[in-house]
Amino acid sequence: MTENHRDTRAIHVGQDPDAAFGAVSVPIFQNSTFAQTDIADPKVWDYGRSGNPTRDAFERALASLEGGERCFAFASGMAAETTLLLTLRPGDHVVLADDVYGGTYRLLTRVLGPWGLELTTCDLGDADALADAIRPDTRFVWVETPSNPMLKVVDIEAVAALAHASGTRVVVDNTFASPALQQPLRLGADVVVHSVTKYIGGHSDLIGGAVVTSDADLIDAVGFLVNAVGAVPGPMDAFLALRGLRTLGVRMRRHSDNAAAIVAYLVGHSMVNQVYYPGLPDHPGHGIAAEQMAAFGGMVSFVVDTAEEAARIARGTRLFVLAESLGGVESLIELPGPMTHASVSGSDLEVPAELVRLSVGLEHPDDLIADLEQAFG
Repeated sequence: MTENHRDTRAIHVGQDPDAAFGAVSVPIFQNSTFAQTDIADPKVWDYGRSGNPTRDAFERALASLEGGERCFAFASGMAAETTLLLTLRPGDHVVLADDVYGGTYRLLTRVLGPWGLELTTCDLGDADALADAIRPDTRFVWVETPSNPMLKVVDIEAVAALAHASGTRVVVDNTFASPALQQPLRLGADVVVHSVTKYIGGHSDLIGGAVVTSDADLIDAVGFLVNAVGAVPGPMDAFLALRGLRTLGVRMRRHSDNAAAIVAYLVGHSMVNQVYYPGLPDHPGHGIAAEQMAAFGGMVSFVVDTAEEAARIARGTRLFVLAESLGGVESLIELPGPMTHASVSGSDLEVPAELVRLSVGLEHPDDLIADLEQAFG
């Protein structure tokens, strides 16, 4: 079914009606082990940590949407990142984009740093800086695009060409765009990682992660670690993630449309000093985003005069819920500095205290604008 559109594959790949009873939705195989016909000739499924039919259906569907050979599902986005990074060894080096999720930076510096992994942060939009940052022992260039929370856009194809010339793999965190809007593997990336919790799940009711790749060596290495480390999702989370994939394309179009309406309102507001959104023509990465994304997504950040003003606005909304996370059907508002990105405080990745981040949901845009208007006061 690879010739079909992504929206069609999201609903059908790995999701044939159940052979036993004809269930149209993939059943939840809520079991930890599987009966075997023989000791020497095990069935496809043996133990739930190694694999599960519900999880397999989700992995097949997401791999298809990303254009990858294999997808591995995990219990969280951080579990996915950790397992992928465990394919490296002490002394290996990673180049990290200079605007990433705080949890990724914390993992690399405070967990895997003492273990022996080495790290350099870099503006991946600066080809000379990236070339200088890559060393003979660099194993990954780690990209977020659009980034969290400054909405920087990275030219995946250009970064991949430069990294591959040095024999370095490129990892792209595709959480903000999702495969409905961007397919990094088709642009030259070697690996895609996701927090499935966000847009793929889409309903703020699961925690999950994923790694997608066509790299045969990484498929073997990550596949081994899936079973050996065991940071896998349960069948219910896999079922919910698969349900989310089925409406991903429709939701991402509405998220993007709503975000564009919010941005138009914010750009004209006297209290807003700067709006970060790749759909804006004056955004530094607008041209690249227009080429490598189908739409500009549902994430928006903006800056006001003071941290106190930002906090007052975040506390004052009624429809936008003050909460961490993103990508659900409901709109969320947060201050990255003290919330999702507190772990980068004092580092080169520190987030301005005056920055407000919005995850624009699926409500009517007029209601969302009215909510922001009353919060601004």
